[in-house]
Amino acid sequence: MEKTIELKTLEPTALLGVADSHIKLIEAAIPITIIARGEVIKIQGDTHDVDHAHEVLHEMMETLSTRGSLSVRDVQNLIRLVTSSNGKSNGEHHTPDLVIHYGKKGAIVPKTNGQENYVKTVYKNDVVFCIGPAGTGKTFLAVALAVAALENNEVDRIILCRPAVEAGEHLGFLPGDLKEKVDPYLAPLYDSLRIIFPENKLAELLERNFIEVVPLAYMRGRTLDSAYMILDEAQNATALQMKMFLTRLGIGSQAIVTGDITQIDLQKRSDSGLIQVTNILNNVEGIGFITLDPSDVVRHSLVMKIIQAYDEKLKNEDSSN
Repeated sequence: MEKTIELKTLEPTALLGVADSHIKLIEAAIPITIIARGEVIKIQGDTHDVDHAHEVLHEMMETLSTRGSLSVRDVQNLIRLVTSSNGKSNGEHHTPDLVIHYGKKGAIVPKTNGQENYVKTVYKNDVVFCIGPAGTGKTFLAVALAVAALENNEVDRIILCRPAVEAGEHLGFLPGDLKEKVDPYLAPLYDSLRIIFPENKLAELLERNFIEVVPLAYMRGRTLDSAYMILDEAQNATALQMKMFLTRLGIGSQAIVTGDITQIDLQKRSDSGLIQVTNILNNVEGIGFITLDPSDVVRHSLVMKIIQAYDEKLKNEDSSN
């Protein structure tokens, strides 16, 4: 059996050790062969042993992402913990199948039943629409899933975009050059990336165009092969913009569309492409829909109460009309 790990977001030497010293520790403890060439790591051996070594490497990646360094003693401890029948890391054991990605703060995993269904839906479909209120992690998990696909060499780049017209503000009325105009709209996407990557690594990925963060309008006319496309705040995309985004999908590409239909900033609610698309594409094979609710909120505990209070008020207003 053979498993491959491709490192696009971690420094190979920091993970593998000077002169591959960390690899040699794993090979001494587990009867497998590890071949490292640049950013590609291959693990060869019997299935059970390869799975153990794969888990050790993932735990090493988590430690390196969290602490920024990895010592020989760290590797020895992780090998012992993983190969032990009661092995657990940092008080919690994550199997590789449950971990979306290892960010700079550790393992990124779904934290609610709704989030778990969201991740499973993404794994089963090429295009997924996730609708839910603020704080449910729909954007962050989409970014983490895209980064994991990039790390695993499933795609060549990530394209993150948002509609650039919100709350009545238009780009033409904003001061400064183009970057200064669009960055305020794209800030939440950068925030998600900064949770996953150290600033210097993020800057490198952006500079090398492994990751692009652009306004939705800049997707027009492009065909994106082997790309992970994310459309955030999709409730503010018109029907034509939604169709334009979805038809950018090229060979080997995936897309996640996220939005909150209770926060539509368009003049007419009915103009929202996110509302229309649920009726148009809900029976198309390869396209999945997932709805998150206040029980999936993972921000401050007050966020759930705020959402519930607003929902209750809206229901009362609707019933009185």
